[in-house]
This record gives sequence, structure tokens and C-alpha cells, in this order.
Amino acid sequence: MWMLVDKKVLDLVKKLPGMLGDNSFTRYNFRTWEMHDRCRSHHEMGDIFLTVTPGSNWLYIASPDALMDMFRRRSDFPQCIEHTEMINVFGTNLGTVEGQQWKTQRKMIATCFNEQNFEIVWSESLSLARDMLKYWVKKPSINSSADDLRTLSLHVLAGSGFGQSFEFAGDDERSSTSLSGDYKTSLRTCIFCAAMLPSSWILPDPPMRRRDKSLNCILIMALGPKSLSKARPWLPKSWKLRRLADRCADFQRYMTELYKDEIAQARLQTDSSASKTQMSSLVRASQDEAKNGAGLTESEIYGNMFMLNFAGHDTTEQSFTFAIHFLAANPTVQDWVSEEVRSVLCENQAEWDYATSFPRLKRCFAVLLETLRLYTPITVAKWTAQGTASLEVNGKTFIVPPNTMVIPSYTTVHTEPKYWGTKGTFLGWSEGARDCPASQFSQVEFVAAVATLLRDWQVDPVPLDGGESPESARNRVLDLIKNDSGPVLLLQMLHPERASLTWTKR
Repeated sequence: MWMLVDKKVLDLVKKLPGMLGDNSFTRYNFRTWEMHDRCRSHHEMGDIFLTVTPGSNWLYIASPDALMDMFRRRSDFPQCIEHTEMINVFGTNLGTVEGQQWKTQRKMIATCFNEQNFEIVWSESLSLARDMLKYWVKKPSINSSADDLRTLSLHVLAGSGFGQSFEFAGDDERSSTSLSGDYKTSLRTCIFCAAMLPSSWILPDPPMRRRDKSLNCILIMALGPKSLSKARPWLPKSWKLRRLADRCADFQRYMTELYKDEIAQARLQTDSSASKTQMSSLVRASQDEAKNGAGLTESEIYGNMFMLNFAGHDTTEQSFTFAIHFLAANPTVQDWVSEEVRSVLCENQAEWDYATSFPRLKRCFAVLLETLRLYTPITVAKWTAQGTASLEVNGKTFIVPPNTMVIPSYTTVHTEPKYWGTKGTFLGWSEGARDCPASQFSQVEFVAAVATLLRDWQVDPVPLDGGESPESARNRVLDLIKNDSGPVLLLQMLHPERASLTWTKR
């Protein structure tokens, strides 16, 4: 509940005079306070400090060596499952289990991400980015960049996860009925809009703000499909909650049929002829392990597919949105990226080969790294569970008590040059055994899309009426990123539509 009201409550408290409004409660008691604080607290208190709250103690660490030590010691500093249980929507998954269960699921998930699947990601990203660009360049200005990038991300997941390809449709090209056909052939309706509710067309007009869409995702996680299923017969059809319940039922039904189809195909196909989608890989790997009594249950497969698509969708879309607006404010970076893309890739996109092209597009990849350095969409929390753990920081040994949250200070190690080095200073995909299993997936998608967008085109902010200069427009976009970004479900630009963009041919 505090996630929904923290900033609003604290904004009121901060208006109180003196220390009543300026204190540790208002400074540290909201999500992503670290983004606003950056290095300040560590400059004041050192490489490690503790905040004490009625709920638990929170230990913040900025020492790269200590961070790497913590990530390596998975048994001493496990993931805090209490904080991730909300994504047990359709079954337990990699993000919500520990111990042997985690090892089994991690092994299964690893089979989903392979070179054959990355080939699918590459081709889907190129095609969708090309069509998105065609939509953008037809318009004098675009304020739907975030929603369009969300569509791209969803469709890449549809192709790579389930073997379903969709054509790109821009924000004003989608209608409330354009994808309302048979649920079995409309993956976007049945899985993505059910699970993550990204598109305003699944709820009544007026269209939701992006923040509202993410709040609906929180709602489905809080209530769960079982509760929604029980309440569904009693909810009026006009209620948004009824529509949410309907789409959860669609999702469950679709996943069940898809699972049965994959089981049947696995009996008929050899490994070499099998589909390389994530769903296919997960089902086959689970069947292989089941022979040794270690496969995934049906609900665990559903849970992991939801987790992969939820995590892969939201994190990628937020990173894309930050990156496009950063690029719009930095034309010299665009020129730098375009120079490399032109040297690596010819004009004919059909000849852009994943195996030979992706490793060479280092500047596109650098844009992703820099975006994640400044605005990491999701951070990792560890804890000590029921035991104590020792941690060495700058030659001193600290004993961390039980039930202590242990938090890597992402923004500090990412932005304070004194910490920079080879290990423990870039945590965009976390570190250690529980790092992001889909890191290369996101890299391939991002690089392919950025290469498509910037090879022959340039993006700029649209100046405001009244003769705003290009330089002032770029500074305005940077100010919007800095001052109007915050947490909803993940860290995101709250109102990217306030910065209209325009695309011009180089």
C-alpha cells in the first residue's frame, strides 16, 4: 500500500517547517530515494551505512569489493523472497524461490536463452523498429514514443517467447477492437494485455496514463488470478476489475492450451527440428529433467513464462524510453552511433546478420550501458534471513545481524568515479549467481532497434511555441528526465509525453 502513496504523503510532510519536514523520514522513506540522493549519503557516512526502521534494518553498501563478496555468497545473503512473492501470479518462478528449487529453475530458464532464440530476437527487433520508424517519420512530432516502444517490446517477446509475430501499430493506429478476435490467435490480447495491462484499449476511455497502467499490474499481483476468478461472476461487465478478471482467465486458458500443444509437439519433433521459442525450450528442458525427477510442474512453467515476459517487457521498455530521450538531447552521441552503424551495416536491412553484426555494434551497446548506469529500472535486494553474516569493508569486518536488508548502492557506484573499476561497479544486470538470465536477450533487442533508428535518421526535441532554441529544448528534455522520473512498478519516466520528439533524415 505504501508503494501507491509514498511520494504523495511525503510531499505533504515536506511542507512542514524545519525538521518536521526535513528529516530522515522524508529523506529515506520512499522508493528510489537513492536516485535523488545519488552519492550524498555515502559522502556523509562512508562506504557502508545502516538505516533503522520499525519494519527492518537496511544496510547500504557502496564498496565494490564488498558488493562482489556479497553477490558471491548466495547462502549468506539470499534473495529476499518476501519482496518478490507478488510475482507468484500464475505459479512460483525463478524470482521467488531459493535453494534447490532455484537451482532447478535456473537450469531450466537457461535453456530459453540461446543463439537460436537470439536470432529470433534480432530479426523481430529489426522488423518492428523499421515499422515503428516509418510510423514516426510520417508525423511532424511524436509524443507517444514510450507507448510505441512498449509495443515494440511486447511484440519482440511474442515472437521470441511464443513464435507469434505481429505487425507494429502506432499509438493512434490501435483501436479498442483491432485485436479483439479469437483469443488463440491474438496473443497480444490474451497474454500481454492480461498479464501486464500495457495498452489503454483494454480498459474504458479515457486512455490511462502510463502510471495507471503500471498500477493495474500491481493490482493483478496483489489480488492474484484465483481471487479474480472467484469474484468474476459477481463483477459488473462495465467494471475495470471485471475486464481484468476476464483477461486473467484468457491468459490461463491460453497458457494451458499452449502448454498442451508444446507437449504434443515434443513427442513428434527431434531437438534439431523443434521450435527455439522460450516456451518450447522451457517445456522440452523440463521434460528432459523430469526423467530424473527434477522437471518443472505445469504451474511453474506458467509462472516462469509470466515472470520472463513481465520482467523482460517492463525493464526493456523503460530503458528504451530513457535512451531515446537521452539521445534526443545529445545529437553528438547520435552522430557517433550512426557513424559506426553505417560502417557495419549496409542499406539493405535484409542483409543485417545477427552473428556477424551484433558483436560489432559496440556504440549501440554503449548507449544501453550508459542508460542503465544512470537509470537502472530495477535493483536487487538481499538480506541475511535468520542468520548473521560477516562483511569486510575497507579492511574492517562488520557483523550483519539477522533479518537485515542488504542493498547495493547502485546510484553511488554507478556515478561516483572513485569507485569505478573492473568489478562491482556496474550492476545493470546485477552480479553473481542470481544475475539476470536474460541480459543478452535485452542487449540484442536494444542494439538491433537503435541501429535501425539511428543509421539514417536523427531524433530531436520539438521546440516549444515561442521560439525555444534547439539547445534550450535539449536541456528541457534532460530536466524532464532528471526531475520527472520515479518509481511506479519500476523506475521510469513518469510523463515522457511532455517531450515531443521529431525524426529527420540524415
